[in-house]
Amino acid sequence: MTDPTNQPSTGQPSTDPARTPATFRILIVPGVNPDRWLRVWGERLRDVPAELVVAEPADAEARLRAGDADAALVRLPVERDGLGVIPLYDEATVVVVPKDHVLTVVEEVPVADLADEVVVVPGDDLLGWSDAPGAPFTGGDVPTTADAVDLVAAGVGIVLLPQSVARLHQRRGLTTRLVPEAPGSTVALIWLEDAYDDLTEEFIGIVRGRKANSSRGRGAAPEEPPTKKSGTESGRSPRAKASSGAGSGRRGAAKGKSSGGGAAASRTSGRSTTRRPRKGR
Repeated sequence: MTDPTNQPSTGQPSTDPARTPATFRILIVPGVNPDRWLRVWGERLRDVPAELVVAEPADAEARLRAGDADAALVRLPVERDGLGVIPLYDEATVVVVPKDHVLTVVEEVPVADLADEVVVVPGDDLLGWSDAPGAPFTGGDVPTTADAVDLVAAGVGIVLLPQSVARLHQRRGLTTRLVPEAPGSTVALIWLEDAYDDLTEEFIGIVRGRKANSSRGRGAAPEEPPTKKSGTESGRSPRAKASSGAGSGRRGAAKGKSSGGGAAASRTSGRSTTRRPRKGR
């Protein structure tokens, strides 16, 4: 990684091999699955293993700033000062309810149908839906999402979560339904601007779907030198060209005979059939 005390950020990746780490550390929060990006990383940068660092959403930004990772896949919002931020996708919100709950009669729950429900909001809430419908749970503090799901399983209220997080907390007897009108959760790639280097650039390109031959990072495919065209690169071999020329010669000879030009026309066409294609120099 680039040492911010010795080399200020210029917006361009560092290529100093002395600053290249043995691994590239990617911090992730629960529910974010980077598998497809890690596969591409492994194909392009086999000499630099990717290492996953798992953090709770509330701690993710602080741990990146503390140097625990080189880049992070987190949920917005974050404090953007000193960070590079690329929003990647918005995740749908679901409501977690018991399987026999009345809301399960539909596949998608309108927000208005939540008005009569007791909504449990955990201390590590990921949605920040300040004006969510329904009555707030008043039975005490609920520190974590896992605690909130326990309350739902006990028949006390409902909880709204990003879809992938709800999958992580699947319980027997519970199910989920989409709430399309609810605010979603935005997943973003973030990194420290002062620590930006060629490996960070490579990971940005992978996450954005940049192909290897268009990558600007360390894993960029080397450019191939231009090749000179030979006579056989036109799609037909010299033999095929000669054969074609011979055919035209026969046609020319026949035409010459019919017009009285006979031998002269044949000789002219014959010379054209014996000319070989030029080889490129």
